[in-house]
Amino acid sequence: MTPKIMIILGSGSDIDIAKKSVDILEKLEIPYSLKIASAHRTPHLVRELVIRGEEAGIEVFIGIAGLAAHLPGIIASHTSKPVIGVPVEGKLDGLDALYSTIQLPYPTPVASVGIDRGDNGAILAAQILSVHYPEIKEKLIELRNEYKEKVYKSNEEIPELIKGKYIQNDFLKVDELKISEPDYIDFEVDNVEVPIIVSNYSDITIAKKVAVILDRLKISHDLKVLGPIRQPKRFESYVKSVEESACLFIGISSNASILTGALSSLTTKPIIGVPCNNESGYNSIFSMVNMPPGVPVATVGLNNGRNAAILAGEILAIKDEEVRHILEKTKSKKINV
Repeated sequence: MTPKIMIILGSGSDIDIAKKSVDILEKLEIPYSLKIASAHRTPHLVRELVIRGEEAGIEVFIGIAGLAAHLPGIIASHTSKPVIGVPVEGKLDGLDALYSTIQLPYPTPVASVGIDRGDNGAILAAQILSVHYPEIKEKLIELRNEYKEKVYKSNEEIPELIKGKYIQNDFLKVDELKISEPDYIDFEVDNVEVPIIVSNYSDITIAKKVAVILDRLKISHDLKVLGPIRQPKRFESYVKSVEESACLFIGISSNASILTGALSSLTTKPIIGVPCNNESGYNSIFSMVNMPPGVPVATVGLNNGRNAAILAGEILAIKDEEVRHILEKTKSKKINV
């Protein structure tokens, strides 16, 4: 079995986080490789692992590192394959590692997940591969159903632990509720590979930067301003309308960034999140990247819509040689996309 995913640890001390990734990949039955190489102490080893790994068939890299956490960025400098970064808590509550992982310059994106979220790193890798491998998509759906059943089961178990005098455990029993399908609005949208959804008109400038890069990469896209808070019915209807043709979604949002979280609840396809600056500072980064297990958002740097488009291109380029050719020239500075 040739591995499709390579996990690289910056230090052997990060193994507990890597085990979260390993457990998910074992469950999904996806072949992987695990190596230890430091961006600072063994930079040439990192380079050789990435170059030789890509030549041998690796399609997604996961870099796990704490402290300065330069490893995912160094991996990304040597490949045009998607790179997922998992920051590890060490000093500064892991914020040093998070910022080092997420704030990469154009055109070298790292798809960041939350601090210590090795499980979400592996799920995101599987989502990326599922764009090209239907059998992985089916396994992801099964995994998502397991997470869902756990929530339903908790509604039976947790209330029974509460010995309150006034709790009414028979009121609206969840296992007896009939969950009805919403009355969707029909969006007439042509086949589109990458839907771009913006929650606020104030962030439309970032969305236009995404669209420009996707145009140059010859990737079809559609741009909508829709918010799950102000327009929940239209938001969900649009996602359902484009999901069949979409390979992935890009969500652009400031403030609490509920947009990408809402997207993750509606699809198992990869979601790239672009946090935007606003009057409250960096809360868009934290609410976008720190997703719970099972629903990762591939978060790029603040206002970095161009890196979101490059990451989308890297995901599609796994099986699209034309897009990959453009990306490789862009990274080597031979052309300016």
